[in-house]
Amino acid sequence: MRVIAVMLAVCLAGCATSAPDLPQTDGDEFAIRATVLAVYNVLSGPAGRRDWNRFEALFAPGARIVLADGRTVLTTKEYVERFTPQFNAKGSFEHPVATQVQRSGDIAQVWSAFEGRETSSQEKPGARGVMSFQLVRIGSEWKVQSILREQE
Repeated sequence: MRVIAVMLAVCLAGCATSAPDLPQTDGDEFAIRATVLAVYNVLSGPAGRRDWNRFEALFAPGARIVLADGRTVLTTKEYVERFTPQFNAKGSFEHPVATQVQRSGDIAQVWSAFEGRETSSQEKPGARGVMSFQLVRIGSEWKVQSILREQE
């Protein structure tokens, strides 16, 4: 019986040490992903008020939001002015479904596929698209320098 217990312990120890390593996220990548998620969180919610002060704080000075029509380039203030009536009229719940981060020094590129719904309980997405975020490190914070957005 003792031999079986020892063999079982050795086998379990071997299984525990041979498990695949989970991908590690460094502090910068975590902060970059958190900044992108914060943008989604500000823009998502039921019809009504958004925290536009928080939205502005997530962006670098001179940041731009570009819509994929190729003609629309907005400052954050212009974005707020243009889309506040839409956010006040109906809910918008967007969340990333796939995110890729590339970083070199103080710049980062985040490719974020998303789904959108008018209500948080809506089963199937009513919108899909992709946002390309460019971020820069300013001091100890990652700020959005630009977003290029295309919705299906």
